[in-house]
Amino acid sequence: MATTTATETKTLVNYRVEDGIAIIELNDPPANTYTYEMNRQLDEAILSARMDNDVYVLMLTGAGDKFFSAGANIKMLSSVDPTFKYYFCLHANEMLLRLEHTPKLVIAAINGHCVGGGLEIAMACDIRIARRDAGKIGLPEINLGVLPGTGGTQRLSRMVGKSKAIELMVTGNTFTFEEAKELGIINDIYERENFKENVLEYARQFTPPNKAARAVGNIKRSVQTGWEIPMESALAVERELQQRLFASEDAKEGLAAYVEKRPATFKAK
Repeated sequence: MATTTATETKTLVNYRVEDGIAIIELNDPPANTYTYEMNRQLDEAILSARMDNDVYVLMLTGAGDKFFSAGANIKMLSSVDPTFKYYFCLHANEMLLRLEHTPKLVIAAINGHCVGGGLEIAMACDIRIARRDAGKIGLPEINLGVLPGTGGTQRLSRMVGKSKAIELMVTGNTFTFEEAKELGIINDIYERENFKENVLEYARQFTPPNKAARAVGNIKRSVQTGWEIPMESALAVERELQQRLFASEDAKEGLAAYVEKRPATFKAK
């Protein structure tokens, strides 16, 4: 399935569903830089996956093997007026918030260089897995005289702390995936061979019958919502989500399987 609109002539985001996983691929090689048109298609793909009851996990990746994404298309940005730039960033921020708050696990399969806005997309995912020795990572926007304007300053500081985030952004340096893992930006690094297939295999563990998909989604919702509100309110959110899960078929199955000392078979119900 290709995500596109009637007025667009090029598919910039590939979309397909496989074994309960929505595979979303940024498709403008070699660098997979994004434009307003790509963002619209990406937003449509995110919404399609969110609303599809047969999708339990989203996997974002880049076409080819050189870039996950090099971020926004600089030629496009340099040729438009400041008002368009503002609304371009606004739409990108709204899109990534929708991705971040989609109540399904989102995995970034970082197959190559992941810089600038590409890293901002990856940071809006829940888990980031990189391909060994496939590229660099970082937020070098300072070298263009701007800041990481689609959530980079906020998400990076929440990941690595204020001081380290400021250092990484004001120097504009890019660094290895191994360094990114040490900083907590990347969760894991997989070998180059069969990289995307191995990430898909990892993702399948979070789909039925292996995991209770509603519980996975509600864990994400509890963390994402609770992170930004006072502890008392966050605990109230947690209790509400837990109560909904207690009423689910999967919770009954999970508890029964534990008592009966057998593997649970979940149905996302």
